[in-house]
Amino acid sequence: MPRYFLEVCYNGAPYSGFQLQENANTIQREIETVLVTRFRKALAEAGMGRFKLTGSSRTDAGVHALQNYFHFDAPFDITAQHVYSLNAMLPPPIAIVGIYPLPAGAHCRFDAVSREYKYIVYQHKNPFLAGRGYYYPYPTDVARLNELAALVLGQQDFTSFSKRNTEVKTFICTVKHSAWAAQDGCLAYHVTGNRFLRGMVRGLVGTMLKVSKLPNAVETFKGIIAAQDCTLVDFAVPGDGLFLMSVNYPDGFFSQQP
Repeated sequence: MPRYFLEVCYNGAPYSGFQLQENANTIQREIETVLVTRFRKALAEAGMGRFKLTGSSRTDAGVHALQNYFHFDAPFDITAQHVYSLNAMLPPPIAIVGIYPLPAGAHCRFDAVSREYKYIVYQHKNPFLAGRGYYYPYPTDVARLNELAALVLGQQDFTSFSKRNTEVKTFICTVKHSAWAAQDGCLAYHVTGNRFLRGMVRGLVGTMLKVSKLPNAVETFKGIIAAQDCTLVDFAVPGDGLFLMSVNYPDGFFSQQP
């Protein structure tokens, strides 16, 4: 049965997250509803009631994505020509960027080699950034923030930066890039890694902002990483400042023939 990758982008503000949840509206629910509506006849002829979507990277309530993926199987042809009609049915905060047929064994989550996130912080009140960043009207030391950001590079145990009740087999992640920079009048934290734990990026941002004000910031932050204790981490920064920028696959991945 052919497998299809669905590339999507979205404004997460109106939604309770990426994946299906009971009694909550999510990105996956909106997309599944539209897919079933658009392909109702083909599904019925195939003896299927719905599509089973698998997501590449979960995002929490309010979090945005410039690029994310689902994959699903369908015993009938779905082509790039369907993008227009599906987008016409989706609500304005969600868009389908592309549909790609791939071999049956391709997996949008496990085949991804890295994910890139950006977190936006703005320090002067700006109504055009509300809902797109974290309003933090306090002095910041970018050099100190970058000292802390460098401490998360490499392969490490990030238990401290994972929210409780996270169902994973390991808390080991490899961070390839971690840095703060001034960007368009804001501060932006960029981080790229092979995988991220639940709440990890927001925990890193909140804790770096908090710890950077301490005289012994570097040693304190090292201690938080080593402690493997999530009670030491500040997860309270809002989701609307967080953007999943890209999900990256090996070279030539999308040129595979189904």
